[in-house]
Amino acid sequence: MKCPRCESTSYRKNGRRNDKQNYLCKNCGKQFLEPAFSHSLETDLLANSNGHTKVSTSEATELSLVKNLPEKKITEKSLGSFSLTLAEQLLQTILSPGWLESAAFSQFIQKFQQKTEIKHQLETGISLLLLDVENLKLDVSSELFLASVCKYPLQFKMAFANWRNPSVGKQDIELYNRGYQLVHVPEGKDSADAKMIAFGACVLRSYPTVKEILVCSNDGILIHLCNELQNQGLIVYWVRRQGQTLHIENRNTGKSTHYSLAMATEVPSLEKLVEQIQDLIKNEQDSINTRLHSLATITSLFQERSNINNKSNHKQPEIEEIVPIIDNSSLQSIQEEDSAEIPNEKTLDKLLLKIIQDIQTKSPQTKLSVSKLGSELRKITGESPNSIIKKLKLGSNFTKYLESSPTFTLKMNGKEYEVMPLLSE
Repeated sequence: MKCPRCESTSYRKNGRRNDKQNYLCKNCGKQFLEPAFSHSLETDLLANSNGHTKVSTSEATELSLVKNLPEKKITEKSLGSFSLTLAEQLLQTILSPGWLESAAFSQFIQKFQQKTEIKHQLETGISLLLLDVENLKLDVSSELFLASVCKYPLQFKMAFANWRNPSVGKQDIELYNRGYQLVHVPEGKDSADAKMIAFGACVLRSYPTVKEILVCSNDGILIHLCNELQNQGLIVYWVRRQGQTLHIENRNTGKSTHYSLAMATEVPSLEKLVEQIQDLIKNEQDSINTRLHSLATITSLFQERSNINNKSNHKQPEIEEIVPIIDNSSLQSIQEEDSAEIPNEKTLDKLLLKIIQDIQTKSPQTKLSVSKLGSELRKITGESPNSIIKKLKLGSNFTKYLESSPTFTLKMNGKEYEVMPLLSE
């Protein structure tokens, strides 16, 4: 029997535990229980091993017991029953309260959890940021944008600088509070770049789960680091600053992303900018159409309200206040006869003749059209000529009335009719 930790044969008895003999190794201090099989069985297991093939304890035990059975009794049934019995004994041992509460079981669980966590990290991966503080400065917003560019979570950030250099200022305190690991380099030209290259060349040794690396520096010498990291199978982003813009170049794909430091936002590409402008134009067109529709609805309601008011208000404005082209004597005679009302055809013809006479008096060469005569009539009465004609039941419209009237005659002049009186007052 040997110590399970150091395989030393120097041990002594150390009481009993769970009705089994407990032993203490004199070499390493490990406590262990007496094995389930005897020393002679262990010797047989070692004897059955060929020295090259590793056999599990349960398999070796079965081989030893089967070897000691008479040859004629070795059947599939005997082998099956033996395996079942051995399995039951192993289960009883593993599931016993003493085993579940033992230190060996706790160590087994811890190792299993550690392997599971390592496997999960290797499958998911992380991102790492390398910053040359003497060459480039990143604020919190820029750092968050760089983290959004990466596919894997940004878990490790390292800043390289000569922290005794006055030009660095108090960036060490700020970066430390933001979770950076600060790496000090001696004074000298390109010392931070050299340290970043040296660290990046063996980054997988310290961080085996790294999948992406952000190299933040304007120095062109770091292109060698980018190439080396690509050769190691990593996704590399080279972050540089030009004016108020950060350029993030994916060295694996050649795709570039731009970030405005002044506006704290991503600078869209030409294609995205065209799409955004098209969306703005479409939204503005929709907004204009909606407002036009609302305006048309309001106009329609206003017209309906105006028609209602015109119908309810029968009193027309006085002629003397509206018609400037008729002299006071003419207006007085019209007022005395109809008081701005046009009760019949005779009064209408009389008013139309006065309008024609006044216009010809002021401008003898003027040819009076039907539309002009109708406009002047509307100024005086406040009603359209067609409305007056229909109200007096003299026809369907003003033009047809003048054609059929014995007082006026119409003459075609271009596209319009010219009105002339047939009878003089």
